[in-house]
Amino acid sequence: MLFLQTCRLAKKGIRRSGGCEWAAIFFMSFCSVSAHSQQTVQRTEDVIYGRKFGLALTLDVFQPANSNRCGILFLVNGGWFSSKAASMMVTIQPDYYRPFLERGYTVFAVVTSSQPAFTIPDQMADVQRAVRFVRHNAARFGIRPDRLGVTGASSGGQLTLMIATQGGRGNPEASDPVEKESSAVQAAACFFPPTDFLNYGGPGTSGCGIGPLSPIQAAFGARANTASGRESLGREISPIYYVTSKLPPTLLIHGDADPVVPFQQAESFVQRARTAGAGQIELIVRPGKGHGWGEFWKSPEDITAIADWFDRFLKDRSK
Repeated sequence: MLFLQTCRLAKKGIRRSGGCEWAAIFFMSFCSVSAHSQQTVQRTEDVIYGRKFGLALTLDVFQPANSNRCGILFLVNGGWFSSKAASMMVTIQPDYYRPFLERGYTVFAVVTSSQPAFTIPDQMADVQRAVRFVRHNAARFGIRPDRLGVTGASSGGQLTLMIATQGGRGNPEASDPVEKESSAVQAAACFFPPTDFLNYGGPGTSGCGIGPLSPIQAAFGARANTASGRESLGREISPIYYVTSKLPPTLLIHGDADPVVPFQQAESFVQRARTAGAGQIELIVRPGKGHGWGEFWKSPEDITAIADWFDRFLKDRSK
């Protein structure tokens, strides 16, 4: 699980779809790679998109035989931990991205730095770098630089919304050409993301490494040790405080019985986006479902909803 403690949830639906409750976990059971996958998908492993403190930041590229020239960055992240270790390898396989590959999307499985060595702001910077890198190398990967989407779940959902709200212009004075590129994405979709660590489940409830999130305090770093530090950090890492009318088309999917990331997090983000005048924002509610609902990433209704979202705002416009 991403987190270990529970908290109270707000229960107010916006769009509802049926389903049953399952035990919540982020990483799913192993899905094998079929011969068909190997024949139709070209995989390039461990492409270095950046370096920090002597460490390489890598992504794997999955290119379908019939590309639609759009790219999706999949953020390999759970509990703000990211790795190509065995526990996460199930999310870095062609079959895992099959619904997107079949529609022609090139998928980039992005591995960021991880807690406890690196905190959430460090990982946010990694995602910025990954988007800039993919855009700079768009021709190399056979995609359009102006047709990039991003997706993730839980902590990966928080990172998804941070890049959706904060992606923007590069530094024209940078010596590194990658850093000159924009980090903006054209569409975003995510599952059960934390969005407001200063009001985590209710007004004034901090989620910055204390209370319900104390088991993963390392992800928040030393700033979470004081009230003033939690206040500044919480605002820095909460997507809700960066929403503007320029938010790209964004889809959230969340269970209304989530004991880990309160359903209120998705509700409040969508409400803020609508108040700000964001043009395309949608919340799909899964009644009675908790944090995950089994192999949620292989749920046909959920993945179809995300794939359709990207078709609507990336694929259709690229024709």
